[in-house]
Order: sequence, then structure tokens, then C-alpha cells
Amino acid sequence: MPHPIVIARHLIWTAYGWWLPNDPRGSGSKVIRNNVIGDLGEIHFGRKKIQPASRDVRRFYEQASMMLRHPLLTFDADARAEIGEAFAGVIRNERYTCYACAVMPDHVHILIRKHKHLAEEMIESLKEASRLRLLTVKLRTNSQPTWTAGGGWKAFLDHPDEVKRTIDYINRNPIEIGLPPQRWAFVSEYDGWPLHPGHNPNSPYVQRLRAAGRYP
Repeated sequence: MPHPIVIARHLIWTAYGWWLPNDPRGSGSKVIRNNVIGDLGEIHFGRKKIQPASRDVRRFYEQASMMLRHPLLTFDADARAEIGEAFAGVIRNERYTCYACAVMPDHVHILIRKHKHLAEEMIESLKEASRLRLLTVKLRTNSQPTWTAGGGWKAFLDHPDEVKRTIDYINRNPIEIGLPPQRWAFVSEYDGWPLHPGHNPNSPYVQRLRAAGRYP
């Protein structure tokens, strides 16, 4: 079967101290670099099929907060708004097309159409711009990291149906924890690209889908 062509990237990263390598839900890490937090539990690469109870996750981070070098960081409404402003600047300057974004109290979800930049480059640009923005408006200081180190998580989407499901998932994130829906001016409505109305039925993307039996 032909390899899929990536059409969008779902990018996720966390505020400082969250989703540690030995998070009881599993993580994207294979190594614990801090021996102190290693005492909290063993590492499990990937998301566990059976997820722990919320109280167990809370207990884990209550213990972790006493061992980390800096306090766990969460973003209030003002900080989330400023992070969104920073993202808007990056998306405008780099000419990214963003289909969904959720700035949560302890992590970020953002969905960006494929671009010449790698996923890691996108994450780094967005992290750095938002870190500097929070410093500029004095909602953070240089004494503590803003984001967890590393490149975050990347999910590569290869079909409009996956993009639509991910948009819905990202948009529901704030609502599910009692926050209002988020509306960002830099988010573009998804038109089904590259299977949008009037698309070329003989494009390389369509040919790849057709060969895989995924195009009507």
C-alpha cells in the first residue's frame, strides 16, 4: 500500500512540569532524566490502554510538584489570551494555515496544514513566541520555564476525515473542563483540502488515495 501523504499536523505540548515521562497515563518519553521523579513510578512509552482514575493522576502530580525544580505551571485566562496573540503572530508571519487551536491551562493543541517547516520547527516557533509574549506582558519571569522541554507530540494526518475528527476533538477540549469555547481569529475554517470542492481528481494526493482504495 502506498505511504500516505501528510496533509496536516496535530501538535501538542505542555506547560512546565506536566505530562512527565512517568505520567501514570503513559507518555511519549523513553527515558527519565531526573532521578528524583523516577521514584514516582516506572515509565510507560505510549498511552496506556487502560487509563488510571483522575484521582491517581492528581495524586501523582501532587507528589511531583514537591520534587520538581520549579512549581508546576498553569495558565489563567489572561495568560491563555496572550499565548493566543503570540500564536497569531507566528501563524501570520510564517503563513501557516491553522484549522483548530485550544490553549488549555496546562497544555496546547494546535492543528496546522502541512507546510515546508517540520512539526518540530512549528512547535519551537510557537513555544518561543508565546514565552517571549508572556515575559513582555509580565505574566511570566525568566526564573521559571514556561514550557516543558522537548518537541512535544506530533500526529500526522493524511485524510480530510482525520482532520475533521481532530478539529472536533481540539474544539471540545476547553468545554470538557468547564471553560468556554475558544474562538481564535487565526483559525481558518476547514474546507476539506485537499479534497475541497473543485480539487484536481488526478492530483498526486488523489492518485495515492485511489491506489489505497480511499477515494470514491
